[in-house]
Amino acid sequence: MSGLDELDRDPRPVAVTGETGTWDAGRHEAGMRETGSRGTGSRETGRRETGSRETGSREAGTRPSVAARRVAADPVKTLMHRHRELCERAVDPLEIAAGLEAHGLTDRTAARFRHRDVFSLAEEMYARTPRDTDAPPTPEEQSPDRARAGWMPLALLPGALCAAAVAGLRLTDGRPRLIAAVVGASAVLLAVRAVLRRGPLSAGTRTSGIWTCWLLGYALLGDGLLDAAVAGGPDGLPDGTTDGPWPVTVAPVLALALACAPAAASAHLFAVRARRKLTASRGLADFSASVRPLLLGTFTLFMGALTVLTALSAAVLGEPPAHARTLTLGALLVLARLLTVHGHTHAPAFVLAAAATAEATASATLFAARLPGCGFVAAPVEALIAACGPAGVPTAACGTGALVLLIHAARHLTKASAHAAVERAR
Repeated sequence: MSGLDELDRDPRPVAVTGETGTWDAGRHEAGMRETGSRGTGSRETGRRETGSRETGSREAGTRPSVAARRVAADPVKTLMHRHRELCERAVDPLEIAAGLEAHGLTDRTAARFRHRDVFSLAEEMYARTPRDTDAPPTPEEQSPDRARAGWMPLALLPGALCAAAVAGLRLTDGRPRLIAAVVGASAVLLAVRAVLRRGPLSAGTRTSGIWTCWLLGYALLGDGLLDAAVAGGPDGLPDGTTDGPWPVTVAPVLALALACAPAAASAHLFAVRARRKLTASRGLADFSASVRPLLLGTFTLFMGALTVLTALSAAVLGEPPAHARTLTLGALLVLARLLTVHGHTHAPAFVLAAAATAEATASATLFAARLPGCGFVAAPVEALIAACGPAGVPTAACGTGALVLLIHAARHLTKASAHAAVERAR
């Protein structure tokens, strides 16, 4: 029964309250009787004015409640409007789920939108988003195996060029050795740069290349510099040999260059398997629990491959195997790159800079201690070298940084948003 019928049947005065004021039916009838004595025209005018006030008052009083009921009845529509750009550019519900997670929406928050988890909410948002006809697949989507296989020969290039450069150093002497060293180092750097710009190790953001080059340069010359500084040297520039005034250790750098291929394969394996788990998972907690062992497993595979390459490089070059400093540096670099690829750039840049600064500070303190009255400055570094050898400095610096990045990766690379971002970039 409508409200107007109730007003007609009930003779008692009724008050209707709205945003514009209160309408009293008793006062309205009294006013109508007074207006009736003034003539027919005044009565009709009063009826029209009173009716318009009544209609406006009722509409103003009912409009907020209707709008509130609509918002309460469809909270997902409000969320879709808030994340309209995310819903329109998503190619599947997984990207919407990852974007919602990146904005801080959890499974508990999804319950407010009448869904059991974020994945279920993302499926509804994806299904309700209007779209044009699907775009035709690109050539890379039509042949994914061919597109993904292009980075495999490229990942082998740094190791091959580094081996050729080492052979050039061993077979030359004097000025030709210097030319071979410069040409070989430039070729290896260009090859590594190409690997980092294409394939599983590529990232769409700027990276800390300066700190990486410093760490690699220290692996080549740093231990020899510390050893010579402790003995009062160095007495000359490095000549590319292990028995000169400034010894050069080539085996760690060769092992790291050869490890570009295992690093790319590990990153590719992690990305593909994580994407599959993202498709099969039905909740964010389920996905994180399944990806964490995958991350640790692929990292362990890379470390195993680097251990083998370090032993082989040392055996071929006749140098002592420097497993500690090579493995810690390799772990630091691969974790930093993996985080950068998946959109986390601040922590890797900070940790790489901190490790490089620690190595530079350790070398600087040995020379600063030669100043009068400054011998105490080098006491910590000298104690570390006496206990662990020159390799103790890079091992401590890179090992600490690698541990920090491993903890950071276990927290952030197990989120769906990191893998959806990589998929859109590719």
